[in-house]
Amino acid sequence: MRKRAEDVGRTRQRIIEAAVHLHGTAGPASTSIAAIAERAGVTRLTVYRHFPDEKALFEACSGHWLSRQQLPRPERWSAFESPLERLTAGLADLYRFYRAGEQMLTLVIRDQHAVPESVRDARAEMSRKYVEVLAGAWSEADAPLPRAVIGHAASFSTWRSLCREQGLTDDEAVEAMVTLVEAVDAKVGWPPPGSSGLGGSPRGRA
Repeated sequence: MRKRAEDVGRTRQRIIEAAVHLHGTAGPASTSIAAIAERAGVTRLTVYRHFPDEKALFEACSGHWLSRQQLPRPERWSAFESPLERLTAGLADLYRFYRAGEQMLTLVIRDQHAVPESVRDARAEMSRKYVEVLAGAWSEADAPLPRAVIGHAASFSTWRSLCREQGLTDDEAVEAMVTLVEAVDAKVGWPPPGSSGLGGSPRGRA
């Protein structure tokens, strides 16, 4: 019984790894159950025996891929009370993650119509959390304009545009987005908690 359970576990893992590989090379929309079965060395029936529908398979694949990434750590960003220091640290962490997972993220976002709603919702919730933490150092963080600008800075598409299409390094992209936020702040004014405004030298604020 133990050997059988181990065999079942290994088969399940092969299926997951095959699906992750295909999602990260061809994209979810071009990944069929037949292709997953062929790469895993099993039949389509075996795939369905382990994963009764594509939602279950995709959720397992997503969890497996995420478990192999060094995920952003928003709880560490929260240690910075200075709005711009928090933004700088958070964007640097996000852009590092985007670069490491670029191929998979690009294909999953491109093929989001083929991604189960539960996985899309989980990704959207994660993105919302990132923006909430980054914007949380400003007392007016819930206002539409600051949240939109910070959300733009934190998005994968912004990183890809700046670093892949325009050729910036991650550090340069962070600097560009922090400068953008500063410029909007200078125009409309978003006071951090306990302050009447950011004021002073932007790099030296604490």
